[in-house]
Amino acid sequence: MTSLTARRVRRGFTLIELVVVVLVMGILAAVAAPKMFDTASNAKVNSTRQSLVVVRDAIELYKAQNGTYPGQTGSGTALQTDLKPFLKGPFPKAAVPGAPGDAGVKYDTVIVGDGTKDWLYNKADGTFLINVDAYDDL
Repeated sequence: MTSLTARRVRRGFTLIELVVVVLVMGILAAVAAPKMFDTASNAKVNSTRQSLVVVRDAIELYKAQNGTYPGQTGSGTALQTDLKPFLKGPFPKAAVPGAPGDAGVKYDTVIVGDGTKDWLYNKADGTFLINVDAYDDL
């Protein structure tokens, strides 16, 4: 009966059990933390990808309706103005951070935005890109 009462009295965790639990929690935190902290940049890249799809579709709709890409007729209107009937809401902004200068400028382009980031539009072939080298694959 003494061994039974001794077992009931001991109700805590041993030091080894606590160390193992803390170690397992540390390993889980080390694996999960980088994925959690990278979600903001992933959201910005995905938002920019979606904006590219929307504007590229609007450019193709414009060409289907008018026979040329926006800006080819020499009307002098901005790309935002030409595409307004094909977009719901305002012209989208690039969510990814821009690079200084014209890092992503391609041939014969019209810069849409402040000139240091945002979008690039090639009126010759309708190419619409992000104006940052790091995101040229978008």
